[in-house]
Amino acid sequence: MPNRDPQDLFTPAPLPVAPLDADERLACLRLIRSSQVGPVTFRELINHCGGARQALAALPQLSRRAGRPARVCPEAEAEAELKAAEKIGARPVFTIEPGYPEALAVLDSPPPMVYLKGRSELLGLSAIAIVGSRQASAAGLKLARLFAKGLAEAGFSIVSGLARGVDAAAHEASLIHGTVAVLAGGIDIVYPPEHASLQARIGEEGCLVTELPPGFVPRGRDFPRRNRLVSGLSRGVVVIEAARRSGSLVTARLAGEQGREIFAVPGHPLDPRAEGTNQLLKSGATLVTEPDDVIEALGPQLHLRPAGMTEETSRPAFPSEVEAQNAGAFDAQGTPTDSERARVLAALGPHPVDIDTLARAVGLGAREVRVLLLDLDLAGEIARHGSQLVSRVIR
Repeated sequence: MPNRDPQDLFTPAPLPVAPLDADERLACLRLIRSSQVGPVTFRELINHCGGARQALAALPQLSRRAGRPARVCPEAEAEAELKAAEKIGARPVFTIEPGYPEALAVLDSPPPMVYLKGRSELLGLSAIAIVGSRQASAAGLKLARLFAKGLAEAGFSIVSGLARGVDAAAHEASLIHGTVAVLAGGIDIVYPPEHASLQARIGEEGCLVTELPPGFVPRGRDFPRRNRLVSGLSRGVVVIEAARRSGSLVTARLAGEQGREIFAVPGHPLDPRAEGTNQLLKSGATLVTEPDDVIEALGPQLHLRPAGMTEETSRPAFPSEVEAQNAGAFDAQGTPTDSERARVLAALGPHPVDIDTLARAVGLGAREVRVLLLDLDLAGEIARHGSQLVSRVIR
């Protein structure tokens, strides 16, 4: 293993963002927990209104105008959630405040908020995810420990999903150096039950991450959401023993969509636990047999921002409401007109299109189109596919 300075593996420091006061944090949570407000809509509402409190105040009128009145999360409900988080030692971090994991911030549609418990500074390190079979072989578990220990000693934090098998082995081997466990439920919910002790240790010596509230018991559909954060927090994903149909391959697919590197450890052709990893290799994943292979492959990237990102674009800007209302698609009161909304909707079909292309098609500015899309989003007329792609909902 090469002797590397862990400082060399830090990602760029988060850009300066104004700290949120208690009222703004509460408003952010209420906005997230309100109906019809997804990750992209959360950001667009704040962009349009100039802040979370303003967005929360405007949401009832905006949603009524869109024809689908939103349920606004009651203040008491949000306060109870924050108190429950504080009681278990978890703290919420929103996309618009310092401390939000930069690796997630640059995703196409990052979670508006995540709960953290433990050493949140680990999220500033370059990270590698290690995932694999829940029914791992003895050799698979040994490899998981080897990769986790070697990469952690080289300065990476190790990310995984706290599942049985490979995940648990990776967490245990890297705990002393720095491990991050992404949960499919609330931070106070232990799954699987036998990992209670390990989860408690990670909450003190490592870092626990989830986008779900305290007390939330994970369902089957919540695990792919967790896998998206596992890959999103990481520079690359190492897959060790994965069946042809497995959550590990879901994580690898998500990693590819996010522009992360995919590494696979080859396995015996007759072992069903190697079918998935061997298929990844056939599909172009990088073959690795030791931690140095991962370090060598990622070396050139360690000081770069993701492609296309600059200091100006890696965090959303928050223009004033006046700027948004100066667009030509509004009436004298600053309200989008029905004709312009209909025009944008008519230009959309079931196939996703990027916002710039849509703006050119309807002859409006991108900012005007974004505000019109916000109305259509609240009305349930469009579907978001990340922050830049939209399609029409065909009923």
